[in-house]
Formats: sequence, structure tokens, C-alpha cells
Amino acid sequence: FLATSGEPVYKVMANQTLCKYANLTCDPETFNTTNVTKLCPGAQCTFAFYGGESLYHKYIFIFQLANAFVFLWLVNFAIALGQCTLAGAFASYYWASRKPADIPLWPLFSSFGRAIRYHTGSLAFGALILAIVQLIRVILEYLDHKLKGTQNSFTRFLLCCLKCCFWCLEKFLKFINRNAYIMIAIYGKNFCTSAKEAFFLLMRNVVRVAVLDKVTDFLLFLGKILVAGGVGVLAFFFFTQRIPIFAQEAPTLNYYWVPLLTVIIGSYLVAHGFFSVYAMCVDTLFLCFCK
Repeated sequence: FLATSGEPVYKVMANQTLCKYANLTCDPETFNTTNVTKLCPGAQCTFAFYGGESLYHKYIFIFQLANAFVFLWLVNFAIALGQCTLAGAFASYYWASRKPADIPLWPLFSSFGRAIRYHTGSLAFGALILAIVQLIRVILEYLDHKLKGTQNSFTRFLLCCLKCCFWCLEKFLKFINRNAYIMIAIYGKNFCTSAKEAFFLLMRNVVRVAVLDKVTDFLLFLGKILVAGGVGVLAFFFFTQRIPIFAQEAPTLNYYWVPLLTVIIGSYLVAHGFFSVYAMCVDTLFLCFCK
């Protein structure tokens, strides 16, 4: 797509090396009426490439890189907004002195309104930091793809170390950002202050954090597997027409593994989206408890 985007560009191809018109753009419709053929015998106006020589075509790679960066920034901002909204809703329940009298009427909408009105800059800043690291990882993957045919072992080793380091850095920033958004939703402070308080609070309870994260991740993973497995079993009996009630509605398939795998993968992704709400609830209540 990139190679065939834009208008066709034609350039002068001359056999004479001293021809001053060589490699200059030309128009094939009016080329024969110019003096180029007289000054440079044998010169032809041939197709060079698709694109152009405008500012856009010269810096198209930079623009594509900026487009990818903005895409990563917006995705991370949307995730940050959702996490901050959920954290505010769960924190409003935890810190309510009298339940349910002190809980807002619409806790989720109230938390979303606070996040949009007061914390947009903090969420955008946290998403910006994460987007920069992710863009660097994309560039490293691009360089790794380009260097696969080389025999320089040291360069490959250095690139592999950089990819590993930035992968760890991305995981660490996601963990810090997640807890920083919780502190932002609770106290309304800026991103740097919230990240600092969340980090030192977690370090003072590092054993509890490790145990809670592992237990929570294991239980939520079991829940996702249970949902995906249950839906997969039902889909298997449905597609094989072994459920008498839906025997007439089930389609006759010669090969049912493709729709069955699609249903299992789709159900796992849906379960992952729902269980991520419970994971945010556990993290929020745990920070509130530690505080």
C-alpha cells in the first residue's frame, strides 16, 4: 500500500552521464516537445515510483511514526480513563462512613465526571510516558526485523537486551500507572505525586502485594478458563446437534472446529474484559486498606 500510494512520478533517464537533466522529474505527455531530447540524445521520460516530492511524501515515514505514537497515546489514555473511573467508584464505597447513605447515587457516572473534569491532564501524562516506551519497543521490533539477515552477533545480542529491558520497563510502568490512577481517584493529586505515594505505599507492604497479586491473578485466570471452557462445551454440543432442544436450529457442519475455537477464544476475551473490573476492584480496595 505504501509503495503504490500517491501519483506516479516520472524522471528523465539519460545514457549520457553528463546530462544535466538526468533524474529530474518530467511529464511523459509533453516530454517530446521539450529540448531535453536534443540536448541529451537518447533521453527518455520513464516511470520512477509512486508518490510525490511534496513535504508529505518526503517525510511520510515520520508522519506514520507520529500517527502510531498518537494511536498508542489515545489507547493508553482510554485505558487510564477507565481505570481511574472504576477506582473512583470502588473507593467511594470503601471510604463511605455510612453505607449506603454516603455512597453517591450514581457512583460510576460520578467518578467518570470527576476524572474528565479534574484528572484529564494526569491521565494524559501517564498515558504519554507509557506510549513513549511502547513506541520505542515498536522501533526496536522494526530494527530487529531489518537485521534478521545480518551476521553481526553482537548487534543482535544488544538489540535483544534492549527489547528485554524495555519490555520490563513497560510492565513496570503499567503497574505504577495503574496504582497511580487509583491514588488520583482517591485524593485528586497530580500524577507524579500519586505515583510516588502509591510506590512507597506498595513497598511498605511488598509481601502483601506479592501474595495478593499472585492469588488474585490465579483466581481470575481460573474464572476465565471456567467461562471459556463452559461456553466451549456448550458450543460443542450445539454444533454437533447433541442438544435436543436446539437440534433443529443448529447448522449442519462438516468441520466444526473452526467455529468452536472462535467461540472459545471470543468467550475468553469477553471474560477477560469482565474480570478486569474485579481485578481493578481488588487493587483499589487493597490500596485503600493499606492507606
